[in-house]
Amino acid sequence: MPDPGLPPRQSSLPAAAAPRLAAHAPTHVRAADVLPGLPPVPAAGAVPVPGSGPDGELIAQHVGVGAAAVRGQPRPALERILCGPSGLGTASLRLARREGAPVPAAAEAPTEGRPIPGLYYHPVPEPDPARVEEVSRRIKDWAVDEVELYPKEWEGQFDGFSVGRYMVACHPDAPTIDHLMLATRLMVAENAVDDCYCEDHGGSPIGLGGRLLLAHTALDPLHTTKEYQPQWAQSLHADAPRRAYRSAMEYFVQQATASQADRLRHDMARLHLGYLAEAAWAQTDHTPEVWEYLVMRQFNNFRPCPTITDTVGGYELPADLHARPAMQRVLALAGNASTIVNDLYSYTKELAGPGRHLNLPVVIAGREGVSDRDAYLKAVEVHNDLMRDFEAEAAALAAACPVPSVLRFLRGVAVWVDGNHYWHQTNTYRYSLPDFW
Repeated sequence: MPDPGLPPRQSSLPAAAAPRLAAHAPTHVRAADVLPGLPPVPAAGAVPVPGSGPDGELIAQHVGVGAAAVRGQPRPALERILCGPSGLGTASLRLARREGAPVPAAAEAPTEGRPIPGLYYHPVPEPDPARVEEVSRRIKDWAVDEVELYPKEWEGQFDGFSVGRYMVACHPDAPTIDHLMLATRLMVAENAVDDCYCEDHGGSPIGLGGRLLLAHTALDPLHTTKEYQPQWAQSLHADAPRRAYRSAMEYFVQQATASQADRLRHDMARLHLGYLAEAAWAQTDHTPEVWEYLVMRQFNNFRPCPTITDTVGGYELPADLHARPAMQRVLALAGNASTIVNDLYSYTKELAGPGRHLNLPVVIAGREGVSDRDAYLKAVEVHNDLMRDFEAEAAALAAACPVPSVLRFLRGVAVWVDGNHYWHQTNTYRYSLPDFW
């Protein structure tokens, strides 16, 4: 689906043309080209061209970190392009922000919850209450009537998850409620699989691989003989997770392009691989090294959510641009940082639950021989490093490849990361902070 308001795009960017990207890139990029409806950036400031000298590195200065030394001074127009629009209610639309930059008053005081002290994050405006209400109504109707997701006694937990508020905060540029529902159904379905197969509601590491394999075919369908196809199709209605996956994916493919759908299938396979690694460790009572845990968390993480930000936004990041190693690194870092946020906010919830839960503070404490408090605070530092690396890499990619769909996608991923933190911070039904300060 084309990006509304953007000029026609090339469907492919041959690898041989990549070094000459600057010859085909616009000499300036307006904010309105990235998020339609926003005021334009004056055309006076040109986007840096790869290989054009120190200006190509200036982007790192906007996030306070970078792999190489930063030279020179940033251009005001460039900063506006990368940081997004300014003004009341626009904080969540910025791509790269510097620590200490002014934040609009509307983004400074969420209605509930408090952030983890010392955590590097960006406040976002409260999500549109009308959209939150409508998404919340529709997703409950879907869960109850279409897929029979949960029994009556789980209703309070479903409501407490606040998935409508979550998804509206993460996708403020979604053009319609229908677009928001694409992400919302998938989020609920993914959590149903996690809860019912892996964790709280009957989950177990024993036999998990077989359950996940069958559930994955609701996303990536079986192609078999006529004799056995009906039995497989019937199996997709066998339990709530498979019903949810099947329905959510059916809605998704109606709006997504073929490459967007295949991208999601790939990232869901990554997610399931991470589930299996954690389950294997649980079965052998193995505490991984910290770096091993972070490997697992790169797969068992939120990556499928920001990777669909273009579908939810009503446009497409072309497959060849999505597949570029720099974009893949940005997505990996975004998913990793967002998932450590979950480790930190869910820490006390997991400790209070039955069984043994692996999370980053627990692994650091066990492997590095430090107190629970010191392990938790070190996990905060790990998150902060991941966040700054994510922002630096996203900003460098924006400077190197100033294509409107790339800029919009990078900004969408950044907004998703911020919205994910907002939901964790404000969901006091599920989360509370440890007494470490």
